[in-house]
Amino acid sequence: MSNVDMSMTIEPKSDQLNADDLIAGPRVITITHVKAQMSSAEQPVAINYEGDNGKPWKPCKSMRRVLVRAWGPDGNDYVGRRLTLYCDPKVVWGGIQVGGVRISHMSDIAENITMPLTISRAKRAAFTVKVLSDAPAAPPPEAWAAKAKESIDACTTMEELIDFWKANNKHINALPEDIAKELTAAKDARKAALESQQGENQ
Repeated sequence: MSNVDMSMTIEPKSDQLNADDLIAGPRVITITHVKAQMSSAEQPVAINYEGDNGKPWKPCKSMRRVLVRAWGPDGNDYVGRRLTLYCDPKVVWGGIQVGGVRISHMSDIAENITMPLTISRAKRAAFTVKVLSDAPAAPPPEAWAAKAKESIDACTTMEELIDFWKANNKHINALPEDIAKELTAAKDARKAALESQQGENQ
């Protein structure tokens, strides 16, 4: 008799990762892209991660403060780093406990970090993020470049292509010269295809 993964049957329908997605337990994510959404005052940042199935994590203000405190203000630096996210059922919104996504562990920090966070208008409490150890070995340049090319080919707009290239520029520049040139050629080819497509639609 085959195993039945019950956690797959309770996933909520949404366009983003939310607390209900983590009911089955914490999840370690590897960040692939950080995108600003300045049109949304409540959720100005979307963080994509490996295997997100089009459901990015949109951290609340308190978790954005944790990210900046631990990793600095440049979201492009977050690409390739890892987080452990969990559901905190005690998170209150509108006076009701609705639960929320919180960070428990982070890679790329030298030691545990404790900082005060606002949990209500009249109350602050210490929040601790622990070091995420046992980081996986970095993929070889060829494997990383192959995934990057897939992402480039999957871009459907110039904005997506530009955002991807900006988010991964530091990593691309660190690749061996021949591999970096191949990715640049793939980017230029995708750009030309999108421009041609745009011209046909006008």
